[in-house]
Amino acid sequence: MKYKNLKLLSIDLSNFCSKGCGFCYNRSSKSGDTQWTANQVVDFVKDCADNGIEAVSLGGGEPFEFDGVFEIISAIQPVVYLSVTSNGLPFENADVFFRLKNHRPDKIHLTIHFPDNENEVSRVIKMLEKITSETDITVGVNLLINKNKAENCKRVYSLLTDGLLTPKQIILIPQRFSETPDPKTLLYIADGKPFQSPSCLLKCTPPDNFCSVSWDKKVNFCSYAQGKQPLETIDYNGLINALDKIQFGSCK
Repeated sequence: MKYKNLKLLSIDLSNFCSKGCGFCYNRSSKSGDTQWTANQVVDFVKDCADNGIEAVSLGGGEPFEFDGVFEIISAIQPVVYLSVTSNGLPFENADVFFRLKNHRPDKIHLTIHFPDNENEVSRVIKMLEKITSETDITVGVNLLINKNKAENCKRVYSLLTDGLLTPKQIILIPQRFSETPDPKTLLYIADGKPFQSPSCLLKCTPPDNFCSVSWDKKVNFCSYAQGKQPLETIDYNGLINALDKIQFGSCK
């Protein structure tokens, strides 16, 4: 069976994000858009789950600024392991956090985009503590690594692993497409101990267990890669047919 190891699926709900970091790989901004509806996401995930997909990650853009995200979470969390990546800012709104407590994904990864910004680091840590104390959602951090901010990143990594998170809950994300660190820099940040990072840190090759679907319903084996192919049908067969057409190449 082709793609028999395909178990993990990432879906970017939009490329709208009110934070609008200039280096975003998804080019997300306050003027971003989406081609998904909540019902389409639910139907797509359920069909993929029926065909062997075991875990889904929702991203963006900022997924908690996507209309219908909580309905999506409630519908698909029972059928797949569900994680959501967020910048955490929407949870500062009490109504949004209340809805999160009642529509819970299995895991939330909060992203620290600016490890040299004390306010951002403090905000994320406080929100991690709040989610942990008030819900049963597993938490984690995506720590964006800029080669010119290695000392800041090392300090934040140490802060996170000092009783708050384990290294297994932190993913070191090399910044694309500029200021990208090398593997030695990430090892330095992790104080020479085992750490988590995308597999492309060492070698750019398409994974056999993962693929990504973008906000405009295009598919590739990697979220960063060019040459994405459109979903001709919004179901598992459409996903496989799109993967078949990809000529995989480096994002560089």
